[in-house]
Amino acid sequence: MRELLLGYGTVIMYYVMAVSLIYFTLMFLSYRGIYSMIKGAVYSRFQSLSGSAHAPPVSLLVPAYNEELTIIENVKSLLTLNYHTYEVIVINDGSKDNTLQVLIDAFELKPKTDETVHYAIDSTKIKAVYYNPAHPNLYVVDKNNGGKADSLNAGINLSHYPLICSIDADSLLEKDALIRMARVYMENPAETVAIGGNVRIANGCVIRDGDVKDVRLPRKIWPMFQTLEYLKAFLGGRIGWSHINGLIIVSGAFGMFRKDYVVKVGGYREGYPGEDMNIIIKLHRYMLKNKLPYRVAYCPDAVCWTQAPDTYRILSSQRKRWGRGNLKNMLENRDLFLNPKYKVFGLLTVPYNVLFETLNPYFKLTGLLALIGYVAMDMTHWPILLTFAAINFLNGYLLAVGSLLLEELAFRRYPRMRDTLKMVGFAALMFLGYYQLGVLWRLQGHIEFLRKNNSWGVMTRQSWNQEPIGKPSTVTTGGEA
Repeated sequence: MRELLLGYGTVIMYYVMAVSLIYFTLMFLSYRGIYSMIKGAVYSRFQSLSGSAHAPPVSLLVPAYNEELTIIENVKSLLTLNYHTYEVIVINDGSKDNTLQVLIDAFELKPKTDETVHYAIDSTKIKAVYYNPAHPNLYVVDKNNGGKADSLNAGINLSHYPLICSIDADSLLEKDALIRMARVYMENPAETVAIGGNVRIANGCVIRDGDVKDVRLPRKIWPMFQTLEYLKAFLGGRIGWSHINGLIIVSGAFGMFRKDYVVKVGGYREGYPGEDMNIIIKLHRYMLKNKLPYRVAYCPDAVCWTQAPDTYRILSSQRKRWGRGNLKNMLENRDLFLNPKYKVFGLLTVPYNVLFETLNPYFKLTGLLALIGYVAMDMTHWPILLTFAAINFLNGYLLAVGSLLLEELAFRRYPRMRDTLKMVGFAALMFLGYYQLGVLWRLQGHIEFLRKNNSWGVMTRQSWNQEPIGKPSTVTTGGEA
């Protein structure tokens, strides 16, 4: 038993070293990417593109299920973007609340009987399309409930433009977000098949008329932790992965795609959470299998603000859903693992995701059990354990602070010094339970997957029309869209 524990302890030690090396490498690549972005922004004239007909037209797809509290502000925000030619397609996915009616009333919509829908990909049949010539770039689709992926596919079938952009109904885009995405696309339109945007937490911000007027940190602890988590993931991770064309996910909250390639891969996969990861895997697979030059890019200065879960129940439901989606995607695409045919994606991205994301909870749990065994069998001493814990904390904390530094260097969305200090403090607090809960939630998600639980879960929305204090109006959305 002692030899077994010693051998496994060695494995865990190398595992931790590998994780740290990869994370710091990604951070280094992110700094290089940010430096290039800042340098390029000096000479960029992307603002002049906002009124230019040369900017490619875009179809914005907004799946909506029980979104009556947020949908009007979301649509108003999207209708006032600084962009020349685009359309907003809201897909009401059989909502059980008044989502459809509040849209009809707010924009005085009428059924559009002459609209032809071309079903290029499978989706639930569209029951009606609503339209008002006074809002010529707004369409509202009504369909039976089929889930988020099905809603996106229905929106693609109705869309009129070569680029599509997915937006969550509880999210708001900054006015120049779309033109910043388009600029990245126009740098290499022949090869760019997808672009991810930067998603930030809106909880605590002052929002009026669909616009973030004052950026503030969340007052509640759960959204505060997620703010730091998102900064680390989007700035410290995705910039680095995009640098080597290894992105495995474009957030469903805000992503742009070439419609022709999305149609070629069959659209979004229905039937389980994780559709945003699945569509990117399918695009990588298709382009590499057909030996086509391509890139999946990331645009960190195209910002989408979204509502984050602010209770333990809702957050745990979300993270368990993410765990289910990740595991299912990895199992269904296991042939990509270490397959040289798929280059960086097969040799680096997928193995990283399997070993350091999907299997991470099991390594952490068994590593903890091994430490307990060391203590029980008197194979180590407390100073050694404390030293190991301190090194582990320091590695994680440096990565968190590195992400905050990236934020300060490139964006400064949080201009108050007290906000920066608060984030530095909370970055340390996350090691005292939050990261451990993340392990638990992912394990629970895997258990739900084995039990064939494909439900979307529950999310509570709150109206945008409020100050960041007081008790908000809320509605619970169940899941399917």
